[in-house]
Order: sequence, then structure tokens, then C-alpha cells
Amino acid sequence: MLVKDFDYYLPKELIAQEPTKQRDESRLLVVPKHGSIQHRRFSDLPEFLNPGDVLVLNDTRVMKARLLGVREDTGGKVEVLLLSPVSQADNTWQALVKPGKRGQRGTRFVFDPRLSGEVTDIVSQGVRVIRFSSKADMGSIVEEIGKTPLPPYIEKDIDDMERYQTVYASKLGSAAAPTAGLHFTPELLDAISEKGVNIARLTLHVGLGTFRPVKVDVVEEHKMHEEYFEVTEEAAHIVNQAIAGGGRVVAVGTTTVRTLESLPMTQDGKILASRGSTSKFIYPGYRFKVVDSIVTNFHLPKSTLLMLVSAFSGYQRIMSAYEIAVKERYRFFSFGDAMLLL
Repeated sequence: MLVKDFDYYLPKELIAQEPTKQRDESRLLVVPKHGSIQHRRFSDLPEFLNPGDVLVLNDTRVMKARLLGVREDTGGKVEVLLLSPVSQADNTWQALVKPGKRGQRGTRFVFDPRLSGEVTDIVSQGVRVIRFSSKADMGSIVEEIGKTPLPPYIEKDIDDMERYQTVYASKLGSAAAPTAGLHFTPELLDAISEKGVNIARLTLHVGLGTFRPVKVDVVEEHKMHEEYFEVTEEAAHIVNQAIAGGGRVVAVGTTTVRTLESLPMTQDGKILASRGSTSKFIYPGYRFKVVDSIVTNFHLPKSTLLMLVSAFSGYQRIMSAYEIAVKERYRFFSFGDAMLLL
């Protein structure tokens, strides 16, 4: 399977540069596996959910993971994007370093009088392991001096950076938002609960695995980076309860899909609570074990996320839906409109 098969034409003006005024007034393209595609509003989502279903959310929160600093020896400017912790004991992190040539082993960066770091290993192009030293809690310093990283295709400043967080974000640790969840409001979640739909929360901290471009020609040759996840006993119980009662597992976002599909399962089809790292790569040909429906945004051409939704709904169905979305002027990517894959 070739990566180029997942390319599509997208006019630049359809890339959303800011969120809608109200989270749930974005558009919703409803795509069943068979039958007619519907054009709705995100606030209509409860109409497509049934009592006994479970809506599964990723409660990760985006860190102010973009750090601006200088090389200690030359004073040259450097930008570091924290991706994921390597060792809490050593205070080491995987990070993207720009420009990458300034991230050689032994190079020291200074970000603040209270925070500096040294490159201890080279992982891959642009990715380094950095050991940080701080005279206080690193997390609080990063939240004070860091900047919330926005995707490079968003070219304007956002007045309210909380709009790049979900309303249920609580576990700090992501380098990017799980953007399918940005459409939900507390009122919409209440309406979903009142309909008899259970809500479960899990955590996957979004890192390099989710958003790094595919640089190979053949899909099967791409390797995902690991991302940390955690599913509690409570969350597993809520999901298993829905499955046992014949309800659907509705995953909000591809991060939630990958987490659910990464979990160990019993022989009778129950998921088990777990924590760890996943490098799950889902592309056409994959057989889904847990997820019955997906709420998702529109994804970049030739991305692993587009491959995942193609695996769920079928390649031709998804590419046709994207063609319709472009024709109907839907808004794309992080601040854009949503899809409901049934």
C-alpha cells in the first residue's frame, strides 16, 4: 500500500485558522459505512447516540511544551518542543530541537535562570533526549515560561489558548491537543449523559507518534513512535459494561481509538485496565476489536490519522467523504469541522 494513495487536494483557505465562536457550532459530516452521508452540526451528535452506548474521551491536557532558549556556548537561538518523558528520576525528555544541527550530544541549552538542559542522546532526525536541570519543580517552570505549541499550519495567534484544550482536559502531558474533543461543551456532554449514554475517560499523551509526517513510500514501512497511555479500572468497567449490554463504543479522536485498540483483552472480549506506551499503527486491513464508532476531525493528506479512519470506514468511503467535504467547504484540521464515522 502506497502513502501517495492517501493524498488529496485541499485548498489552503479551508485550513481553519481559528476555532468557531462556540465549540459545538462546528459542522459535522456523518459518514455511515453504507448509505447517505449527512451534513449536520456538532450539537446534533446526541441524535446519533443510543442509551447504553459509551462515549470515550481522552482527558490529556496540552503542556506549554514549546521552550525558547539559547546554546550556552554560542548564544545561538534554539527552540525545543517537549514530546514525552524518558526518565522522571533523571529528568530526561524526548524533544524536537530546531535547528536540529544545534542538538549535538553534550550541547547545553539555557531556557531560564532556573532551567537548563543538556543533549544526552540523538534519537532520530530532529529528536533528541535532553536531561534537564532545574532549581525548582520543572513542571511549574515550564508552565510559566513555555508556550502552548500550535500546529505549523495555524499561522495566526489565538486570543484564548484554552480553546486549544478540551473542556475535560485534566492530565497534563501532551505536545498537541486531541482535537476531536475540542467540539464538546459541558452542556453537550450533559445532554449526552441525560440520554443514557455513559462517558468514560482515558489518557493518551499526544506526542511524536500522532503528528509526525510519514516519510516512507510504503505504508507498512512506517514506524510509529511510542506514546504514554493509561486506562483505569473504572474506565475499563464502563466500557465493558456497554459492550456487555450491546451498546456501542464511540471513541472521540484517533488517540482514543489507538489506546482502546492497544489494550489487553480477555478471551471473552473484555478490555483490561492498563498503563504503558503504545506505538499502535492502524491502517487499512486492520480489524477493530473494541471501537464501533469514531468522532474525529479532518486529517492531513498522507497522515497516519487519515490511514486510521480509512481502516475503519474503508479507503474509498473516506476518500469520497473528503472530496465531498472539500466541495462543501468544510473547515479542516485542528480548529476545523468534525466527522462522525458510524
